[in-house]
Amino acid sequence: MKTSAIKGFCFGLTSGTITTLGMIVGLNSGTGSRAVVLGGILSIAIADSFSDALGIHVSEESDRNKSHREVWASTFSTFFSKLIFASTFMIPVLIFDLSQAIIISIAWGLIILGILSYGIARSQKTNPLMVIGEHISIAILVIILTHYTGHFIYNTFGFEG
Repeated sequence: MKTSAIKGFCFGLTSGTITTLGMIVGLNSGTGSRAVVLGGILSIAIADSFSDALGIHVSEESDRNKSHREVWASTFSTFFSKLIFASTFMIPVLIFDLSQAIIISIAWGLIILGILSYGIARSQKTNPLMVIGEHISIAILVIILTHYTGHFIYNTFGFEG
């Protein structure tokens, strides 16, 4: 059961961080609105936490080697880790100017992913720099793509905020 809870925690933390970073960067680029960015974070924290928890639940149920208890351990740890980590991105948006909050959020997200990646690499006895580099590179790619997507949407459709 411990393995199932760790799996859910890692999934929730990673998904909560990358999805929320993508959402806030894209919404900021497309709207520049603090209210819209906060709404996006809350949407991720609530709706996507339930969605990912159900996704991991169904995935774990499809594994006949998983007990009912292990399935629910993955489900709850996914939900709560995603809910909590996604919600942490509200703090800089509430405290700082939006452009500063986005930079702080990106730094926070990359630090979270770096720490998790380091822990994974150590537990697998692999080179931490390779694992961290791989995970951070994917996060940066998401940030870049959503930034330009936000600009594209704004330039194509405008924003009446």
